[in-house]
Amino acid sequence: MSETITCPSGLAGTIRGLKGKEGTLLADRAAAKSGATFEKILAACWLSTDDPGPYQVEEGKPLGWSKVLVADRFYTLLQIRALTFGDGYAFSVQCAAASCRERFEWELKLSELPVRALSEEALEAFTTGNRLETRLPHDGRKVWFRLLTGADEQRAAKSLKAGQDGLLQAALLARIVEIEGVAEKERRKFLDEMELADQVALLDRFDEADGGVETRIEVECPACLSVQEIDLPFERGFFLPRAKAA
Repeated sequence: MSETITCPSGLAGTIRGLKGKEGTLLADRAAAKSGATFEKILAACWLSTDDPGPYQVEEGKPLGWSKVLVADRFYTLLQIRALTFGDGYAFSVQCAAASCRERFEWELKLSELPVRALSEEALEAFTTGNRLETRLPHDGRKVWFRLLTGADEQRAAKSLKAGQDGLLQAALLARIVEIEGVAEKERRKFLDEMELADQVALLDRFDEADGGVETRIEVECPACLSVQEIDLPFERGFFLPRAKAA
């Protein structure tokens, strides 16, 4: 089974569902640790490119997924999963209310997750050097950043795994190209001393520029009826659901 999709950047092409060989790949822990799993799944399940969008694709050659924006990669993986197992996705959630803490099942339709197209500003920046500008609200200085590609994501994951940076700092360093008045070798120190509010503002600006699938959702506990916001979980069951869920 195949399907034609259009990604947030305008990249369009035909995908297929997962086969047994991709299931074997998903179970390969070594491939998962190296970051090669999703790269291989994308390459295998992307059958043809109808519109390259902002990417340079040589005629007769496959799309280079390491150079594709994370927003497009993630959207494509979601569509591959939906094509393979259907639109429904069920997962377990624990109620955040201290007086409850009930664990319950929640299900949603992947097609109902909001998708933001990449803005014209972000598209133009990506195709002309991948450099966008913002300003720190408290510090006031300018910061230039890039849209994240698959290669950037893998580098950040390796840095995090090596213990070189914390989660927040790794996320910032993966994106920042230049900070006004700060030498590159001083960047880590500057980030350590930066106001946390400025760091959060930067992450919000990154998210705004990225576009893509909104994965922050609301769930309601059936036991106490409290509503909480969670990030959609992407665990083993997302690509290898139980037979009942599939």
